[in-house]
Amino acid sequence: MNNIKKIVVIGPESTGKSTLSEALAKELGTVWVPEYARGYLETLGRDYEEDDLLKIAEGQLASEEALMQQAQNYLVCDTDLYVLKVWSEAKYGRCHPHILEQIAHRAYDMYLLTYIDVIWQDDPLREHPLPDERRYFYNQYHDIVQHSGVPWVDIRGDETERLEAAMKAVRSFL
Repeated sequence: MNNIKKIVVIGPESTGKSTLSEALAKELGTVWVPEYARGYLETLGRDYEEDDLLKIAEGQLASEEALMQQAQNYLVCDTDLYVLKVWSEAKYGRCHPHILEQIAHRAYDMYLLTYIDVIWQDDPLREHPLPDERRYFYNQYHDIVQHSGVPWVDIRGDETERLEAAMKAVRSFL
């Protein structure tokens, strides 16, 4: 299990992270960790509050740990806690210290940053559809991966091009 390489697909809302995560995991013959926030928010029954982000973080990490047991050489993660950091700072102007602590202690082997060239798909859980908003969030994630200290690749194009770029990155760096 210690040899499992953890790949994070990260980027703004509606940029194909889940689609790429699932396809990449299938191509690599392994499992992927879906974004915990989606399922949590879909069953919440009310608008989310700042405290919900901590519960989402805990659920995301628990899912990652559970699926690590099934991983074959790679674990593909549809987002990580940096997404919650960016989300929290944008909405509340701060991030819970426990989330920041977990970010500092988690290690990943590669980031795949999804670009905003995918057409926005409206969804009740998505909040930032405007081009300037999407660009702002892309830049936030770009800064994160650029300073992460691990290999990262900017992923652009249609679904096929994105999967090809992701596979090329995995072969090159991992």
